[in-house]
Amino acid sequence: MTPCRNGSISMGISDFLLNCFVTSPMWQLWLSLPLSLLFLLAMGANVILLITIRLEASLHQPMYYLLSLLSLLDMVLCLTVIPKVLAIFWFDLKSISFYACFLQMYIMNCFLAMESCTFMVMAYDRYVAICHPLRYPSIITDQFVAKAIIFILARNVLLILPIPFLSARLHYCGRNVIENCLCANMSVSRLSSDNITINHLYQFAGGWTLLGSDLILIFLSYTFILKAVLRLKAEGAVTKALSTCGSHFILILFFSTILLVFVLTHVAKKKVSPNVPVLLNVLHHVIPAALNPIVYGVRTQEIKQGIQRLLKKGW
Repeated sequence: MTPCRNGSISMGISDFLLNCFVTSPMWQLWLSLPLSLLFLLAMGANVILLITIRLEASLHQPMYYLLSLLSLLDMVLCLTVIPKVLAIFWFDLKSISFYACFLQMYIMNCFLAMESCTFMVMAYDRYVAICHPLRYPSIITDQFVAKAIIFILARNVLLILPIPFLSARLHYCGRNVIENCLCANMSVSRLSSDNITINHLYQFAGGWTLLGSDLILIFLSYTFILKAVLRLKAEGAVTKALSTCGSHFILILFFSTILLVFVLTHVAKKKVSPNVPVLLNVLHHVIPAALNPIVYGVRTQEIKQGIQRLLKKGW
């Protein structure tokens, strides 16, 4: 029995219903095929990348350890969101248990923040490689990577933890239909009869503090990199330097752009279809994961050669 804000008593709900694209049900049919293909591409490409880095001794370097971490984060995000979305599209399995919903909420927020933090560490790695090449081996060591991973985990695991707890403590009196394909914090909290101001404030403050600080540091790193590159006088040095961090910058730019578009459409939700933020939220969990190994595999010669050697061994 759960007390509601109006003084009535309601039975506590045991599950939620994910009700996405209700105004355009045909979206589910048309989206299911490209979404499933993107999911298979993301999982397969990241597995190949992880195996290549694991088996190729030449890739046992700090930069590739960070890339492995990014691939693991992408895979967890995909597995947390996309299978459930496809189950809704194909089999109409909209129900998700109370605890599974808040677990999904935590993983999504936590791992997206960890991915942003990983991009920041990778930007610092490229900054040292380009701006202080002689000191790179002494600064970017295996110990540095281990400490960076501990920082990424500790910062985001602890600071994101209040988000699902703030939502779980609310009273849900009968309303259990989430107008989303996933258990987004505010989509769930709006179902409560309680005041959700604290949820809004923590989501806003935490999100902009974590992601905002990461983006500022990434921007500063690439500003210093660009200045250093423009000072290079050796023939081909500029092209080589830009190629070294070009793939990384492309992924960060895409990650930030799609996140910014999602935020802007959410703010202007009265002027855009309610399906647009939902669609962007889903795609944000699969498109970067699919692009990450492809961009690095195509643009990084060492990884490309490592995959080719593994394929030859397989034959």
